[in-house]
Amino acid sequence: MPQDTAPQAPAAPAPSARALLPLILPSLLVGVGASLLFLGVSEAAEAFQDVLWQDLPDALGVGRYSVLWMLVMLTTTGVAVGLVVWKAPGHAGPDPATTGLAAPTLPPVVLPGLLLAATLMLAGGPSLGPENPIIAVNVGLAVWCGRRFLPRAPGALWAALAEAATIGALFGTPVAAALVISEALAGRQTKGALWDNVFAPLVAAAAGAITTTLVAHPSFDLDLPAFGRPGWGDLLTALVIASAGALLGMAAVYAFPYVHAAFARLRHPMLMLPLGGLVLGLLGALGGHLTLFKGLDEVAELASDPEGWSAGGFAGMAVVKLAALLVATCCGFRGGRIFPAVFVGTALGLCAHALVPDVHPALGVATGVLGVLLAITRQGWVSLFTAAVLVSSPEILALLCIASLPAWLLVTGRPQMQLREDGTPVR
Repeated sequence: MPQDTAPQAPAAPAPSARALLPLILPSLLVGVGASLLFLGVSEAAEAFQDVLWQDLPDALGVGRYSVLWMLVMLTTTGVAVGLVVWKAPGHAGPDPATTGLAAPTLPPVVLPGLLLAATLMLAGGPSLGPENPIIAVNVGLAVWCGRRFLPRAPGALWAALAEAATIGALFGTPVAAALVISEALAGRQTKGALWDNVFAPLVAAAAGAITTTLVAHPSFDLDLPAFGRPGWGDLLTALVIASAGALLGMAAVYAFPYVHAAFARLRHPMLMLPLGGLVLGLLGALGGHLTLFKGLDEVAELASDPEGWSAGGFAGMAVVKLAALLVATCCGFRGGRIFPAVFVGTALGLCAHALVPDVHPALGVATGVLGVLLAITRQGWVSLFTAAVLVSSPEILALLCIASLPAWLLVTGRPQMQLREDGTPVR
């Protein structure tokens, strides 16, 4: 047989320690800066939330979470964010339905409007988290500063550092960022060993996580009853609940382009966002005040009393929260989907516990969150990690890994909860 004698191009050398060491200081700076921006926005939003949902209704003699106040506040938030999207330079960034965790690099002039829109949203009650806009702002700032002060470094490096740093800050640990990076690198042809490629982002993620931990002392552990040694029944439970969570999440994913198209027909943010706020107020009135806001504090409240609601109550909150997540994203509020999806999965898992008391609440919550996150984010490692840290149980981790397999089969290759510019879903 004839042999190919064409000369082969030499493989590019892997990065050396001499090449990686100069990245440490920029990575540390990006990590600390990303965390401080996240903490600052969170603190400002929480303070403003207290004014809107405690001080103001108390001064007016209105119930803090009365139906009237929820309708007024959510609609007003829609008006306020609509004004920012309409008038701010760059219109507070791209349509949130077209973005994910991998943020586009936005010009600096767009970033103040995006930050303001996200802060108003977090304080006003729509069911979205801070992750997408905070990542986008940190990426934009890091790329701008990097090009200004270290122009020889590639722009992609600064974006990777900012994304990793923000994810580390959001979760209070660099592990989540490392998992996201490794998942992203799996689909690319990269040079050198995995740890060469994740070295600088992992430094940034560690700096972001440590800064958040030292300043804010976050904890994702829901302090649910301890889970003992798993049995065959627990394995079946994990498989069923994770798959049910994936199916529930996929219902929202399939509805996503249609709900987005309905709001898009209004064409103007001062119509889309106030109407979306009104719908969110009606959903809040239906599901109760726990279905408002990003959902992390509300998840802790649910988990503090697993027996406090009936199965129907938990199921209702899961469905309402998922609908609120869908509406908030489709009408134009700037925010992320991870934390509301965690609420949906938690409510689903506690619903399973209420229906079948033999279902351990920690197992129900972890597998419910896993299934819903797989459908909503399509990020396998992040879904596993988030589900695991909520219950802090090594015994559940093996069950989560097994339960992720049928759940992943239900979501892979299907539309994602992200749209292209023409309104068609990303696959």
